Amino acid sequence: MPRPLRLVFAGTPEFAVPSLRACLASGAEVVAVYTQPDRPAGRGRKLAASPVKQAALAANVPVEQPETLRDAGARARLAAHAPDLVVVVAYGLILPKAVLALPRLGCWNVHASLLPRWRGAAPIQRAILAGDAETGVDLMQMEAGLDTGPVLLEARTPITPEDTGGSLHDRLAELGARTLADGLARVLRGETLMPIPQRAEGIEYAHKLDKAEARLDWNEPALALARKVRAFDPWPVAEAVIDGERLRIWAAQAVDGAAGGAPGEVVARHRDAIDVATAAGVLRITELQREGGRRIAVRDWLNARRDGVAA
Repeated sequence: MPRPLRLVFAGTPEFAVPSLRACLASGAEVVAVYTQPDRPAGRGRKLAASPVKQAALAANVPVEQPETLRDAGARARLAAHAPDLVVVVAYGLILPKAVLALPRLGCWNVHASLLPRWRGAAPIQRAILAGDAETGVDLMQMEAGLDTGPVLLEARTPITPEDTGGSLHDRLAELGARTLADGLARVLRGETLMPIPQRAEGIEYAHKLDKAEARLDWNEPALALARKVRAFDPWPVAEAVIDGERLRIWAAQAVDGAAGGAPGEVVARHRDAIDVATAAGVLRITELQREGGRRIAVRDWLNARRDGVAA
């Protein structure tokens, strides 16, 4: 009787947890889980285990946390697990060529975009910021370049006008897990997945998010600002100065028509929203957060201000 497929999983954040669970349920033998070392978190800055580590320990799978895989000792320890396949999902460490060549079936990666569009660190948010109508996940055969490997399987999903960075993150995490499960099932049945090289055109890089990007510039169009609000929920969260007060903006939508005021000016107050003029159109804000406060509806912010009125 042939031995089961030996699989090593490498991942760190919450996005990777559904894919780890797909591996555990696949029928393959998950011989080890690799994740980044525990990092300080929270107000107390105590060391905290990654979501993937927590899920692995709950499933009684051995956990490895090397600082790097460029070290010969770390590579030797990985080789000792004798993996047939390494599955990588948002691991956060670079896999050297020696590691990519180690497993019999190579290394797979679940990436949250339709490659070659949005290679890199923040594909979910970049797709929203660009106004893309569609995104998805690619199961990719890894190679030395940054997200350049051929695609084994792909699944698509629309980006709705209501999608935020958080909601799209969660949907793509589950879609990625289902796509990975499909790939593993095929391999376990003896199939060979056919790698399709990425197109040479349409390459875009999803650079890592910077908190400075979240500051809204009222000299931009309302449509672009609304996309920023959605993309930066839940992190780093859009922020702006409104009526002299610095606020975090959690929910807003673009409204067509003449702004009727200078960019950044509050041009209307409604019961549940405020309208702020932009370079083109109006940004209608419905949820915000004061410094040191919690996320609240605009009507509560209006009621808390002396000049707040409900129109």
